[in-house]
Amino acid sequence: MTPADPFAALPRLLLDFDRPPGLLKADYTDFLVEELPLYEPSGNGTHTYFLLEKRGLSTMQAVADLARALNVRRRDIGYAGLKDARAVTRQWLSVEHVPPERLHELDIPRLRVLEVSTHTNKLRLGHLRANRFTIRVRQTQPHRLPELRHALDTLAQRGVPNYFGRQRFGGRGDAWRIGHAIIRGNIDEAIDLILGRPGPLDQGDIRRARQLYDAGKYANAARAWPGMFRDERRALKTLARTGGKRKRAFYAIDASLRKFYVSAYQSYLFNETVATRLPSGLDHLLAGDLAWLHRSQAVFLVDDPATEQPRADTFEISPTGPLFGYRMTEPTGQPGEIEHHILANQQLTPESFRAGKLRVKGARRPLRFQPANASIQLGADAAGPYLELRFTLPRGCYATALIRELFADAYATGPRQP
Repeated sequence: MTPADPFAALPRLLLDFDRPPGLLKADYTDFLVEELPLYEPSGNGTHTYFLLEKRGLSTMQAVADLARALNVRRRDIGYAGLKDARAVTRQWLSVEHVPPERLHELDIPRLRVLEVSTHTNKLRLGHLRANRFTIRVRQTQPHRLPELRHALDTLAQRGVPNYFGRQRFGGRGDAWRIGHAIIRGNIDEAIDLILGRPGPLDQGDIRRARQLYDAGKYANAARAWPGMFRDERRALKTLARTGGKRKRAFYAIDASLRKFYVSAYQSYLFNETVATRLPSGLDHLLAGDLAWLHRSQAVFLVDDPATEQPRADTFEISPTGPLFGYRMTEPTGQPGEIEHHILANQQLTPESFRAGKLRVKGARRPLRFQPANASIQLGADAAGPYLELRFTLPRGCYATALIRELFADAYATGPRQP
């Protein structure tokens, strides 16, 4: 995989399908995501739930803007999932001890509160059933609609490789490298990657800020970072105040962002596992596999693959891969050997995820996912013709993993909106 993009070089399932070109997110309104909640707010309790529409902002940036407007800490705002920045998204959030009318009164650019209710608990990551997508792909070949429909049907039957998408790895595609440094305990390396080492994707003030950091001019670098990069600015101010103590700067970064970096590294290793097992079939069970029951999200050990394979053929179950951690259940047999080899190549063991303050327990994740209610049709608007995809995915699954099976270069983006 290329250092700049750990997603682009991953192998596809539909290798024999000659993909037409496509342009994704020529405008962020071409990409709509709607959360389907795990439960509805009860209408009682101290936690105010609100359905938020955000346009062209990441979830973390929206949370930061909301926290400032409501005068609460960012950690006080709950959310079920992280949503793409370059999109229109509708997702539920929560905040405790804030009257519902305060949410109705908010006036924040690119944010709009659609519904407000109350509930008895904070909304947390994973409190989400599915995501519904409506995506327009432009600059493509509409005459190939029948072929694309057939390919989409194949994906619905066999499953889509459950890769973590590009946005999981940050704007520069290197969040996993930062997470790797954190797990190794190399805080100096992590801070250097977060604040310095400008690359080809860094432009303008951000590039200048990274150059100033590399030159040891921490106070000047803090002033150069655009205001929305609060964690980078806070870390740099800490460096300036402490004479360059990187560990102090690292812990000045919000805990949720530090966890994101480690999660990105877990995601990178999971993608490696999917890519390794794809040639033999992500629907193919092996002795020692930990299989995922899609209905209940429970996991069980596969002793007899021949007995369980019919359930995989009907998408009742799927083999899983690792989100490595010190308490993650490990498969046996060949699946265990594959995962051990991937981790050993990183010079790590499961116990590596126990070190430091970021103790990562780990989990299992299915190697494939099944899109529901999938369709593709021709459309047109003032910007020209497009192909519109509609589908619903289980929580945690990435639409870009599906789209890359159908369109070449569909990840390209057009000019950013103001």
